[in-house]
Amino acid sequence: MAEKFRVGIIASGRIARMHGGGWRGCDRTEIVAIADSHPEALATYASEFDVNNQYLDYREMMEKEKLDIVSVCSWNPQHAEMTIAAATYKPKAILCEKPMACSLGEAEAMMIVCERNGVKFAVGHQRRFYSSWREARRLIQDGAIGEPRRLWSAVRAGMMNTGTHCIDFQRFALGDAQAEWVMGSVERKTDHYLFGHRIEDRCCGLIGYPNNVEGVIENELPTEGGLYQLGATIYGSDGMMEIHDNSLKYMISGKAGWQVFEPTEDNRSGYGDAFTDQANAICDWIEGKIDNYPGQAEHGKAALEIMMAVYESARLHERVSLPLQTRANPLDVAVETGVIPVERPGAWDERSFLVRGEAMSWTK
Repeated sequence: MAEKFRVGIIASGRIARMHGGGWRGCDRTEIVAIADSHPEALATYASEFDVNNQYLDYREMMEKEKLDIVSVCSWNPQHAEMTIAAATYKPKAILCEKPMACSLGEAEAMMIVCERNGVKFAVGHQRRFYSSWREARRLIQDGAIGEPRRLWSAVRAGMMNTGTHCIDFQRFALGDAQAEWVMGSVERKTDHYLFGHRIEDRCCGLIGYPNNVEGVIENELPTEGGLYQLGATIYGSDGMMEIHDNSLKYMISGKAGWQVFEPTEDNRSGYGDAFTDQANAICDWIEGKIDNYPGQAEHGKAALEIMMAVYESARLHERVSLPLQTRANPLDVAVETGVIPVERPGAWDERSFLVRGEAMSWTK
């Protein structure tokens, strides 16, 4: 039996458990080490996933374990620092949770370090492995709904949270199209954070894709209990489709009513399955069985660039052409320069309730 790839995980929260389940479900990988600065969290994760080697310092883990694969599962502001540090130890691959960074400059630095050290760099847009997402992409490429005209997505809890997946889906459905321009509007009256970095209270963005295709991303605009779609409604010249998480239905010319996609047993991938499929695909990528891994860093960067462009458009009050020229986070710049001032002071974080032992909660 071939020796398994040695996996180390940085941070041990909720998403680290999903990564862990994916690596555990892959017969070519073994989780050999976990690093977290919180001793209790570290011990709990190690017990749950039967990991013997535990570290309070992820750099010590990298130094001692000779890892093949590293999962970066920390909060968003730490992604760049941890990925760059891990890459200097030259593992075969790094899987960084989405969004890959909090600014375009950080994302580019991460990609440069991985390239220089020969590290394959993946971003955790695992929903690209959903059976419904793959089928939607195939149908569009086959012309089932004619020429795509408009894609619409509505999310909650931050554009850089679930919105990351929606923007990635829009690009994925269009064959990984590169956006050409973005027009954005941002509301931020409170000092609002997500996983430790600034986000908006509400926002919307209009995205210009090639061939005059337009995408829409909305965050927190629908009322409580209103529309929410982790995917998109896609309108074409000869039909339409709705994708929400791992469900797909579509209307096409010549057939009455909705057609519902029902995956076969060989083509079924739910939320947990997607993490295992992601793990297997990374192993295939390492082994040279595939050249184009679906979730490689260039796609994570493209989704991040669109989100940064929404903020930049709101900061500059203009349509922003891509590639984006601003390397810092435009929302940070807008807040710190008073373009988007905090009118209701008092920092609060969408995910403060996840901080272990701090009894934090939030109200809006």
